[in-house]
Amino acid sequence: MRTEAFQQALEDLNGSTADIEASALISVDGLMMASAMPQTMDEDRVGAMSAAMLSLGERIARELARGTLERVLIQGEQGCVIMTSAGSEAVLTVLARPNAKLGLIFLDIKRAARALAQHV
Repeated sequence: MRTEAFQQALEDLNGSTADIEASALISVDGLMMASAMPQTMDEDRVGAMSAAMLSLGERIARELARGTLERVLIQGEQGCVIMTSAGSEAVLTVLARPNAKLGLIFLDIKRAARALAQHV
């Protein structure tokens, strides 16, 4: 039942805007909990990298006295990767298109992360 709720929340997030290409919910240990990603992506690799990046981002924010980490944003030529906490036990990773309106996506991600955190 929990997995179905995770999957539905990710599909709702992906459907909220055409700018979101994919999303995944990953445990802080790097294990994939649910995903709405293309089959061509290696979920194990995405999980491990997402958990590592969020952990590193939290440490950087703490060490450099920036407060609580809100998100990690990686921008490339082909789009963005956005990672945020979904409760204390999970990471929400989202892939967005290159010209995405990030402010709107950040709002959608925040809502989805709150909803997912209730089930984690």
